[in-house]
Amino acid sequence: MRTTRTSPPGARRRPHAALALVPVLALLAACGGTSDAAEVGGELQDAAEAAGLEVNTSPDQDRVHTAENPDAIALLPPELAEQDTFTVAVSAYVAPLAFLADDDATPIGNETDIAQLVADALGKDLDLQVKAWADWPLAVQSGDVDATISNVTVTEERKELFDFSSYRNDELGWLVKAGSDITEIDEPSDIAGLTVAVGSGTNQEKILLAWDEENQAAGLDPVQVEYFENDGDTILALQSGRIDASFGPNATAAYKAKVSPQDFTVVGTLNGGWPDTAQIAVTTLKGSGWADAVTAALQGAFDDGSYQQVLERWGLEAEAIDAPETNPPGLPKTS
Repeated sequence: MRTTRTSPPGARRRPHAALALVPVLALLAACGGTSDAAEVGGELQDAAEAAGLEVNTSPDQDRVHTAENPDAIALLPPELAEQDTFTVAVSAYVAPLAFLADDDATPIGNETDIAQLVADALGKDLDLQVKAWADWPLAVQSGDVDATISNVTVTEERKELFDFSSYRNDELGWLVKAGSDITEIDEPSDIAGLTVAVGSGTNQEKILLAWDEENQAAGLDPVQVEYFENDGDTILALQSGRIDASFGPNATAAYKAKVSPQDFTVVGTLNGGWPDTAQIAVTTLKGSGWADAVTAALQGAFDDGSYQQVLERWGLEAEAIDAPETNPPGLPKTS
């Protein structure tokens, strides 16, 4: 069996990284150090198992695997076919996409599992490199990594520099505190007057601001937009009542609601490309020769059921796509 290597945490290791991992964040205010992270990881695993998810938060991952795919390997240029490793950037920031195991060092999650499937199919060892999300473009362009698998949305602007192999729908979710008076968010008027947390520079921020602009033009109360450093701070603000809702990837929102329904609920979803549609994709350097082979590798995992197993493992079945595609239509450029 091929091994999975991860880069040493080094300077990329964030103090108290587990704060961004656990839905029941009220327990984590004093968290610090690996021993605490192990305790927190156990609580996360217990909660996940109670929700019916077979989640292993230890660094010893029993990942889903797929077979080598000769058709995919044949699509690689000779110089890439000769490589022993497939080096992938992931951003270990929040469950279930990619987060740190209870050793506070090993990246795990849906994105790392997708990376494993691609590496398996291409007959390569997987080398996971933890990068801040904002650093993925430079990591790919510089050749520091072969690909990024980190909830990256396909856009027409990004396609000028990168190639894409799609593997998941880009769904966004509105997360609120359990028992909130907010029971449904389906249209702009539903957020009038609310205090909403959103990630700066994201597609969801663009949507939130567009909805707010529409509301104010109609004479409705404005949205109070809040930005936080990390997911842990956002969730603490939600639990304390400082914000009314958090707007972000539905994968993370749905996971929180599933493993901690007494604390959180999702009251609405929409595609991240609103009013268009968008997909999440493996991202490689444009013209590098990886994209078609990666797409074929994903197709093999779709065909043998291992792709579906990965989504089921992390509770993301609702975000499955019918088939991977190289450079599918992306979000249009902004003017």
